Amino acid sequence: MRKKITKSLFKNLNSEPEFKEQSNTEAIELKKQDISSRLDQNLATFKSIFSVPLNTDIMVREFTIRSLNRRAFIIFVGTMVDLEHIKESIMEKLLGNEQSSTKIQDIVSFPIAKMATNIGEITDFISGGITALFVEGDSECYLFETTKIHGRSIEKSDNEVIVKGAKEAFNENVVDNIALIRKKIKNENLIVESKVITKRSKNSVFLVYEKDLVNDELLLTIKDKLASFNSDKIIDLSILEQYLEEHPRSIFPTMLYTERPDRAAAFIEEGHIVLLMSNSPSCLILPTTFWALMHSPEDHYLRTPYGNFIRLLRFFALFIAMFASPFYIAITNYHVGMIPPDLLMAMAGSRERVPFPSIIEILMMEIGFELIREAGLRVPSPIGPTIGIVGALILGQAAVQANIISPIVIIVIALSGLSSFIIIDGSMNFAIRISRFLFVFSAGFFGIYGVMALFTVGLFYLVSLKSYGIPYFAPMTPHFASSKDLLIRHIPIKEKFRPGYLKPKDMVKQRKG
Repeated sequence: MRKKITKSLFKNLNSEPEFKEQSNTEAIELKKQDISSRLDQNLATFKSIFSVPLNTDIMVREFTIRSLNRRAFIIFVGTMVDLEHIKESIMEKLLGNEQSSTKIQDIVSFPIAKMATNIGEITDFISGGITALFVEGDSECYLFETTKIHGRSIEKSDNEVIVKGAKEAFNENVVDNIALIRKKIKNENLIVESKVITKRSKNSVFLVYEKDLVNDELLLTIKDKLASFNSDKIIDLSILEQYLEEHPRSIFPTMLYTERPDRAAAFIEEGHIVLLMSNSPSCLILPTTFWALMHSPEDHYLRTPYGNFIRLLRFFALFIAMFASPFYIAITNYHVGMIPPDLLMAMAGSRERVPFPSIIEILMMEIGFELIREAGLRVPSPIGPTIGIVGALILGQAAVQANIISPIVIIVIALSGLSSFIIIDGSMNFAIRISRFLFVFSAGFFGIYGVMALFTVGLFYLVSLKSYGIPYFAPMTPHFASSKDLLIRHIPIKEKFRPGYLKPKDMVKQRKG
């Protein structure tokens, strides 16, 4: 008997659970219908849809319009609207007006955003912060743009800090973000197009581009990609980025993520497409190349010699961040003859009492540095920098005194870590940090030959990457006509062309005469 019970128990545990699908057919069919001209029926319908009175932030107010002598009601989400505007510009006008009038537009002082008849469409508007007015005998609903969602004000950028240039950054309010872009591009050709990309949450993404510049084929490709999503919710731009990626398993990013409106405006003026979402204090720029990820907006704000100096320093830091640790391992293990005799004797003396091979030293310190970096980011901001500085000093000094790590390794790791901070793009920074570990292992097993072999394979891989049809290293390879803003930039008056790889409708941005 016990064996039968045990077998039955294991059978139930191993079998897949049965989920009964709850049918929502009635609600779906209801949303496809139009509203009725009968007020009581509309009131019952929308109370049922929004679960009133169970849903406490859904406000319904019934009243009589005196000038029309007709019953009406308004419905809105109380936490997403401007209550003062509703009271002063809608309710008081409808209740207090005694002059004979046949149109709602002539009574209220608040502009009517739209009129709608479909129940599903009206439901989506109400959920987004729109106030809906239903009047007895009317087969249309009056919609008022009363949305007011509280959030952060426009502040400085935390992640893309620059010394010279605009300081304002995007916030979580998409209306503010669009206004920041429009403030910089005062052009009637600037299009802000909205698309709903999720079924249940009704999240919208906004495509921002200039219709007289953007390539129509590129725009259609991105729209088709957005339309192909089959998800209930995509609540943030960072999640949308993962849906849009053409190489989701690649450690190198193919989309530019920025929280600076001036940077977004500059890319729009070149023919790129910018994606915005509500609740996201940033934007996505499509398509993206390697050079865009390595450039900083400050490169253009500074005078050309200063900007080029910082840019060359950034590319130099890229190689130090990736190759300082691998080269140290390769030279000390396999290519000792490359080190000058005096330096070799100094290194041998510092490593005399260290029990570990150089690759173990490097890995221990690299992992320790990453732990300190992440700890400094995650702890509360007042003590974050303190933990980073004190942790690095204490651990480094203690490790050297305990003869676990040689002093020169501390120098190598510190130089490598500091260089990685100069890479401004967060995704590219992660790619460099992960690549460094791969180069460390290749140097530990095969020396310089392993490092160069991995570098060659990685270069071939990067050349093969594309961002929505645009080669990763364009316009260097393959070559396209452009302003040649790659390793160095020319003076602004010499930058006459937009990027040719985007195939914009207007290639020339500066004309003679």
